[in-house]
Amino acid sequence: MVYANYCYVWIMENVCYEGQVIWAQIDANRHLRHSAYADFCAQARSNMLEKIGLSLDKIAETNIGPVLFREELVYLREIHLNDWVQVTVVMTKYNTANSRFSFRHEIYRSDGTKCAVVTVDGAWMDLVKRKLTVLSPEWQAIVEQLPKSEDYQELSA
Repeated sequence: MVYANYCYVWIMENVCYEGQVIWAQIDANRHLRHSAYADFCAQARSNMLEKIGLSLDKIAETNIGPVLFREELVYLREIHLNDWVQVTVVMTKYNTANSRFSFRHEIYRSDGTKCAVVTVDGAWMDLVKRKLTVLSPEWQAIVEQLPKSEDYQELSA
């Protein structure tokens, strides 16, 4: 990949988002603001779902949507203006009985430095009833295609 006269060669699995850090994402200390990490991860999850056939438009047609209960961000290294980042996503837990899920995101700078780990826990919600719901068997099969972590746990209760 060539960006702005810089050549970056990244070889990572499960990259679901990559891009340049822009001015609007920088805080008063001149590094990536906390909420930008969450934005990168949300976009990575959206891209990942679209890649396996569950675009946000397709999901919306069924009046089901993902909802997060917890988001944990562990900062490891700084990210600055104009850095290029990649975000990997893997599923760490999935409960087939109630469609609850957990994902781990790792955010890397173009030099290969891991800068943050973001873990989220959530479930699927019926947007009409405003209650948690279980995915259809068809969608369960699609979700099974998501990349999984080495420590992945499948639950059924």
